[in-house]
Amino acid sequence: MIALDAMGGDHAPDAMVAGAARAVRAGLRVLLVGDADRLRPLVPAGVDIPIHHCPTAVAMGERRPTQAVRASPAPSVAVTMRLVAEGRAAAGVSCGHTGATMAAALFSLGRLPGVERPAITMVVPRADGGELTILDLGANVDCRPAHLAQFAVMGSAFTRRVRAVERPRVGLLSNGEEPGKGDERVQKAGPLVAATGVHFVGNIEPTAAFGGGCDVLVCDGFVGNIMLKTVEATAAVVTHIVREEILAHRSARAGAWLLRPALRRIRERTDASSLGGALLLGVDGVVVVGHGRSDAQAVSSAVRYAARCVEEGLVDGVREAMAAG
Repeated sequence: MIALDAMGGDHAPDAMVAGAARAVRAGLRVLLVGDADRLRPLVPAGVDIPIHHCPTAVAMGERRPTQAVRASPAPSVAVTMRLVAEGRAAAGVSCGHTGATMAAALFSLGRLPGVERPAITMVVPRADGGELTILDLGANVDCRPAHLAQFAVMGSAFTRRVRAVERPRVGLLSNGEEPGKGDERVQKAGPLVAATGVHFVGNIEPTAAFGGGCDVLVCDGFVGNIMLKTVEATAAVVTHIVREEILAHRSARAGAWLLRPALRRIRERTDASSLGGALLLGVDGVVVVGHGRSDAQAVSSAVRYAARCVEEGLVDGVREAMAAG
Protein backbone atom coordinates (compact mmCIF):
# COMPACT_ATOMS: atom_id res chain seq x y z
CA MET A 1 0.00 0.00 0.00
CA ILE A 2 1.34 3.40 -1.03
CA ALA A 3 0.09 6.39 0.97
CA LEU A 4 -0.52 9.44 -1.23
CA ASP A 5 -0.93 12.95 0.14
CA ALA A 6 -4.01 13.81 -1.90
CA MET A 7 -4.12 17.44 -0.80
CA GLY A 8 -0.56 18.47 -1.78
CA GLY A 9 0.28 19.99 -5.15
CA ASP A 10 -0.86 22.74 -7.48
CA HIS A 11 -3.49 20.48 -9.03
CA ALA A 12 -4.66 18.71 -5.89
CA PRO A 13 -6.88 16.97 -5.22
CA ASP A 14 -8.10 16.26 -8.77
CA ALA A 15 -4.73 15.22 -10.24
CA MET A 16 -3.87 13.19 -7.13
CA VAL A 17 -7.05 11.13 -7.33
CA ALA A 18 -6.77 10.68 -11.10
CA GLY A 19 -3.13 9.59 -10.76
CA ALA A 20 -3.98 7.22 -7.95
CA ALA A 21 -6.71 5.68 -10.12
CA ARG A 22 -4.19 5.08 -12.92
CA ALA A 23 -1.83 3.38 -10.49
CA VAL A 24 -4.61 1.20 -9.09
CA ARG A 25 -5.65 0.16 -12.58
CA ALA A 26 -2.00 -0.85 -13.13
CA GLY A 27 -2.23 -3.23 -10.17
CA LEU A 28 -0.95 -1.11 -7.28
CA ARG A 29 -2.67 -0.41 -3.96
CA VAL A 30 -2.99 3.26 -3.03
CA LEU A 31 -4.33 4.94 0.10
CA LEU A 32 -5.49 8.53 -0.37
CA VAL A 33 -4.84 10.85 2.57
CA GLY A 34 -6.99 13.96 2.67
CA ASP A 35 -10.44 15.45 3.02
CA ALA A 36 -12.79 12.55 2.34
CA ASP A 37 -15.68 14.86 1.47
CA ARG A 38 -13.62 16.36 -1.36
CA LEU A 39 -11.90 13.15 -2.46
CA ARG A 40 -14.74 10.66 -2.56
CA PRO A 41 -16.66 12.32 -5.46
CA LEU A 42 -13.45 12.33 -7.54
CA VAL A 43 -12.79 8.57 -7.32
CA PRO A 44 -13.84 6.93 -10.62
CA ALA A 45 -16.63 4.39 -10.47
CA GLY A 46 -15.37 0.85 -10.19
CA VAL A 47 -11.95 1.83 -8.82
CA ASP A 48 -11.26 0.75 -5.25
CA ILE A 49 -9.22 3.46 -3.51
CA PRO A 50 -9.50 3.70 0.29
CA ILE A 51 -9.40 7.15 1.88
CA HIS A 52 -7.83 8.12 5.21
CA HIS A 53 -9.74 11.21 6.26
CA CYS A 54 -7.63 14.26 7.04
CA PRO A 55 -9.34 17.65 6.65
CA THR A 56 -6.26 19.92 6.73
CA ALA A 57 -3.27 20.47 4.42
CA VAL A 58 -0.08 22.52 4.13
CA ALA A 59 -0.43 25.32 1.58
CA MET A 60 2.08 25.38 -1.27
CA GLY A 61 3.14 28.88 -0.27
CA GLU A 62 3.63 28.06 3.42
CA ARG A 63 6.67 29.92 4.79
CA ARG A 64 6.97 27.96 8.04
CA PRO A 65 6.71 24.32 6.94
CA THR A 66 8.23 22.86 10.10
CA GLN A 67 5.61 24.51 12.28
CA ALA A 68 2.87 23.66 9.78
CA VAL A 69 3.46 19.89 9.92
CA ARG A 70 3.38 20.01 13.72
CA ALA A 71 0.00 21.72 13.78
CA SER A 72 -3.08 20.14 15.28
CA PRO A 73 -4.97 18.59 13.66
CA ALA A 74 -2.09 17.17 11.65
CA PRO A 75 -2.06 18.11 7.94
CA SER A 76 -2.30 15.50 5.20
CA VAL A 77 1.46 15.26 4.51
CA ALA A 78 2.19 14.63 8.20
CA VAL A 79 -0.50 11.95 8.38
CA THR A 80 0.89 10.36 5.19
CA MET A 81 4.36 9.98 6.74
CA ARG A 82 2.89 8.78 10.04
CA LEU A 83 1.08 5.97 8.22
CA VAL A 84 4.43 4.86 6.76
CA ALA A 85 6.10 5.01 10.19
CA GLU A 86 3.30 2.93 11.71
CA GLY A 87 3.64 0.27 8.99
CA ARG A 88 0.17 0.93 7.61
CA ALA A 89 1.72 2.00 4.30
CA ALA A 90 4.92 0.81 2.61
CA ALA A 91 5.85 4.23 1.23
CA GLY A 92 4.69 7.82 1.17
CA VAL A 93 4.25 10.15 -1.81
CA SER A 94 3.59 13.88 -1.77
CA CYS A 95 3.56 16.49 -4.53
CA GLY A 96 2.99 19.25 -2.02
CA HIS A 97 5.32 21.65 -0.23
CA THR A 98 8.83 20.11 -0.39
CA GLY A 99 9.95 21.58 2.91
CA ALA A 100 6.84 20.27 4.65
CA THR A 101 7.33 16.83 3.14
CA MET A 102 10.94 16.72 4.35
CA ALA A 103 9.97 17.91 7.83
CA ALA A 104 7.11 15.42 8.12
CA ALA A 105 9.35 12.55 6.97
CA LEU A 106 12.07 13.45 9.46
CA PHE A 107 9.62 13.81 12.34
CA SER A 108 7.80 10.52 11.67
CA LEU A 109 10.47 8.31 10.11
CA GLY A 110 13.74 9.73 11.36
CA ARG A 111 17.15 9.24 9.76
CA LEU A 112 18.86 5.94 9.06
CA PRO A 113 21.84 5.19 11.32
CA GLY A 114 24.91 7.09 10.15
CA VAL A 115 22.94 9.60 8.08
CA GLU A 116 23.33 13.19 9.23
CA ARG A 117 21.49 14.82 6.33
CA PRO A 118 18.93 13.20 4.01
CA ALA A 119 19.28 14.17 0.36
CA ILE A 120 16.80 14.84 -2.42
CA THR A 121 17.76 12.38 -5.13
CA MET A 122 16.64 12.22 -8.75
CA VAL A 123 17.41 10.09 -11.79
CA VAL A 124 17.73 11.93 -15.09
CA PRO A 125 18.60 10.78 -18.63
CA ARG A 126 22.18 10.98 -19.91
CA ALA A 127 23.31 11.82 -23.43
CA ASP A 128 24.70 8.30 -23.93
CA GLY A 129 21.29 6.69 -23.33
CA GLY A 130 21.99 5.79 -19.71
CA GLU A 131 20.76 7.42 -16.53
CA LEU A 132 22.36 9.62 -13.90
CA THR A 133 21.56 9.67 -10.19
CA ILE A 134 22.00 13.18 -8.78
CA LEU A 135 22.02 14.19 -5.10
CA ASP A 136 21.50 16.51 -3.28
CA LEU A 137 19.01 18.62 -5.21
CA GLY A 138 17.92 20.99 -2.49
CA ALA A 139 17.44 19.36 0.90
CA ASN A 140 20.64 20.92 2.26
CA VAL A 141 21.95 24.32 1.19
CA ASP A 142 25.01 24.27 3.42
CA CYS A 143 26.79 20.89 3.50
CA ARG A 144 30.01 19.82 5.13
CA PRO A 145 32.49 17.59 3.26
CA ALA A 146 31.39 14.64 5.40
CA HIS A 147 27.82 15.10 4.20
CA LEU A 148 28.94 14.84 0.58
CA ALA A 149 30.69 11.57 1.43
CA GLN A 150 27.46 10.26 2.94
CA PHE A 151 25.56 11.30 -0.19
CA ALA A 152 28.07 9.28 -2.22
CA VAL A 153 27.38 6.16 -0.16
CA MET A 154 23.61 6.60 -0.27
CA GLY A 155 23.55 7.42 -3.99
CA SER A 156 25.71 4.42 -4.80
CA ALA A 157 23.46 2.11 -2.74
CA PHE A 158 20.34 3.45 -4.45
CA THR A 159 21.87 3.04 -7.89
CA ARG A 160 22.81 -0.58 -7.15
CA ARG A 161 19.46 -1.54 -5.63
CA VAL A 162 16.94 0.31 -7.76
CA ARG A 163 18.80 0.93 -11.01
CA ALA A 164 20.65 -2.42 -10.92
CA VAL A 165 24.06 -0.90 -11.73
CA GLU A 166 26.49 -3.41 -10.27
CA ARG A 167 29.38 -1.01 -9.56
CA PRO A 168 28.17 2.58 -9.84
CA ARG A 169 30.77 5.20 -10.74
CA VAL A 170 30.53 8.14 -8.35
CA GLY A 171 31.64 11.62 -9.39
CA LEU A 172 31.94 14.78 -7.32
CA LEU A 173 30.53 17.80 -9.16
CA SER A 174 33.23 20.42 -9.71
CA ASN A 175 34.44 23.02 -12.17
CA GLY A 176 37.27 20.79 -13.35
CA GLU A 177 38.51 17.22 -13.11
CA GLU A 178 41.86 17.99 -11.44
CA PRO A 179 42.07 17.25 -7.69
CA GLY A 180 42.82 20.91 -6.94
CA LYS A 181 39.65 22.15 -8.63
CA GLY A 182 36.49 23.12 -6.78
CA ASP A 183 35.91 25.11 -3.62
CA GLU A 184 37.35 24.12 -0.26
CA ARG A 185 34.38 21.88 0.53
CA VAL A 186 34.78 19.88 -2.69
CA GLN A 187 38.54 19.57 -2.22
CA LYS A 188 38.10 18.24 1.30
CA ALA A 189 35.25 15.93 0.29
CA GLY A 190 37.26 14.08 -2.38
CA PRO A 191 39.46 12.04 0.02
CA LEU A 192 36.44 11.35 2.25
CA VAL A 193 34.41 9.99 -0.66
CA ALA A 194 37.34 7.84 -1.78
CA ALA A 195 37.66 6.43 1.75
CA THR A 196 34.05 5.19 1.80
CA GLY A 197 34.80 2.37 -0.63
CA VAL A 198 32.45 3.51 -3.40
CA HIS A 199 33.77 3.46 -6.96
CA PHE A 200 34.93 7.07 -6.92
CA VAL A 201 36.01 8.48 -10.28
CA GLY A 202 37.00 11.88 -8.87
CA ASN A 203 35.90 15.38 -9.72
CA ILE A 204 33.68 15.69 -12.75
CA GLU A 205 32.20 18.55 -14.77
CA PRO A 206 28.51 18.62 -15.76
CA THR A 207 29.24 17.94 -19.44
CA ALA A 208 31.15 14.77 -18.61
CA ALA A 209 28.60 13.65 -16.02
CA PHE A 210 25.62 14.03 -18.36
CA GLY A 211 27.66 12.50 -21.16
CA GLY A 212 28.14 9.19 -19.35
CA GLY A 213 31.22 9.81 -17.20
CA CYS A 214 29.55 8.65 -13.99
CA ASP A 215 26.43 6.95 -12.67
CA VAL A 216 26.09 9.01 -9.48
CA LEU A 217 26.72 12.76 -9.31
CA VAL A 218 27.25 14.20 -5.82
CA CYS A 219 26.87 17.89 -4.94
CA ASP A 220 25.54 20.07 -2.17
CA GLY A 221 21.87 21.03 -2.28
CA PHE A 222 22.41 24.67 -3.21
CA VAL A 223 24.48 23.86 -6.28
CA GLY A 224 22.32 20.85 -7.19
CA ASN A 225 19.07 22.79 -7.03
CA ILE A 226 20.42 25.61 -9.18
CA MET A 227 21.84 23.10 -11.68
CA LEU A 228 18.49 21.30 -11.95
CA LYS A 229 16.57 24.54 -12.46
CA THR A 230 19.12 25.69 -15.04
CA VAL A 231 18.73 22.43 -16.96
CA GLU A 232 14.93 22.80 -16.87
CA ALA A 233 15.11 26.43 -18.00
CA THR A 234 17.55 25.64 -20.80
CA ALA A 235 15.35 22.83 -22.06
CA ALA A 236 12.34 25.15 -22.04
CA VAL A 237 14.21 27.86 -23.95
CA VAL A 238 15.52 25.41 -26.57
CA THR A 239 12.03 23.94 -27.01
CA HIS A 240 10.57 27.40 -27.47
CA ILE A 241 13.20 28.38 -30.04
CA VAL A 242 12.74 25.16 -31.99
CA ARG A 243 8.96 25.64 -32.04
CA GLU A 244 9.32 29.23 -33.23
CA GLU A 245 11.67 28.23 -36.05
CA ILE A 246 9.42 25.39 -37.16
CA LEU A 247 6.36 27.64 -37.30
CA ALA A 248 8.26 30.38 -39.14
CA HIS A 249 9.31 28.29 -42.13
CA ARG A 250 7.20 26.01 -44.34
CA SER A 251 10.13 23.69 -45.11
CA ALA A 252 10.85 23.36 -41.37
CA ARG A 253 7.21 22.39 -40.75
CA ALA A 254 7.53 19.62 -43.33
CA GLY A 255 10.74 18.41 -41.73
CA ALA A 256 9.14 18.43 -38.28
CA TRP A 257 6.35 16.20 -39.57
CA LEU A 258 8.94 13.67 -40.70
CA LEU A 259 10.72 13.93 -37.35
CA ARG A 260 7.59 13.39 -35.26
CA PRO A 261 8.45 9.81 -34.18
CA ALA A 262 11.93 10.87 -33.06
CA LEU A 263 10.61 13.97 -31.29
CA ARG A 264 8.02 11.84 -29.51
CA ARG A 265 10.74 9.46 -28.25
CA ILE A 266 12.81 12.42 -27.04
CA ARG A 267 9.82 13.78 -25.16
CA GLU A 268 9.18 10.39 -23.55
CA ARG A 269 12.79 10.19 -22.34
CA THR A 270 12.87 13.70 -20.91
CA ASP A 271 9.28 14.33 -19.81
CA ALA A 272 9.24 15.07 -16.07
CA SER A 273 5.86 13.32 -15.71
CA SER A 274 7.49 9.99 -16.58
CA LEU A 275 10.53 10.32 -14.29
CA GLY A 276 8.65 9.47 -11.09
CA GLY A 277 9.72 12.41 -8.97
CA ALA A 278 12.57 12.61 -6.48
CA LEU A 279 13.47 10.48 -3.47
CA LEU A 280 14.21 11.75 0.01
CA LEU A 281 17.15 9.43 0.53
CA GLY A 282 18.43 8.78 4.04
CA VAL A 283 15.19 8.65 6.03
CA ASP A 284 13.98 5.35 7.47
CA GLY A 285 11.33 4.77 4.84
CA VAL A 286 10.57 5.27 1.16
CA VAL A 287 9.47 8.85 0.51
CA VAL A 288 8.89 10.21 -3.00
CA VAL A 289 8.67 13.96 -3.52
CA GLY A 290 6.71 14.77 -6.65
CA HIS A 291 6.81 18.05 -8.55
CA GLY A 292 4.32 20.64 -7.35
CA ARG A 293 2.90 20.92 -10.87
CA SER A 294 2.37 17.16 -11.19
CA ASP A 295 -0.53 16.05 -13.36
CA ALA A 296 -2.27 12.67 -13.20
CA GLN A 297 0.47 10.95 -15.23
CA ALA A 298 3.21 12.35 -13.00
CA VAL A 299 1.34 11.28 -9.86
CA SER A 300 0.89 7.78 -11.23
CA SER A 301 4.60 7.62 -12.08
CA ALA A 302 5.52 8.76 -8.57
CA VAL A 303 3.37 6.05 -7.00
CA ARG A 304 4.89 3.39 -9.26
CA TYR A 305 8.37 4.69 -8.44
CA ALA A 306 7.67 4.41 -4.71
CA ALA A 307 6.39 0.86 -5.13
CA ARG A 308 9.49 -0.09 -7.11
CA CYS A 309 11.80 1.28 -4.41
CA VAL A 310 9.94 -0.78 -1.82
CA GLU A 311 10.15 -3.93 -3.95
CA GLU A 312 13.89 -3.48 -4.47
CA GLY A 313 14.56 -3.10 -0.75
CA LEU A 314 15.95 0.42 -1.05
CA VAL A 315 15.91 1.32 2.65
CA ASP A 316 17.70 -1.87 3.68
CA GLY A 317 20.24 -1.30 0.92
CA VAL A 318 21.05 2.20 2.15
CA ARG A 319 21.10 1.02 5.76
CA GLU A 320 23.62 -1.72 4.91
CA ALA A 321 25.77 0.65 2.86
CA MET A 322 25.92 3.24 5.62
CA ALA A 323 26.87 0.57 8.16
CA ALA A 324 29.65 -0.72 5.90
CA GLY A 325 30.89 2.73 4.91
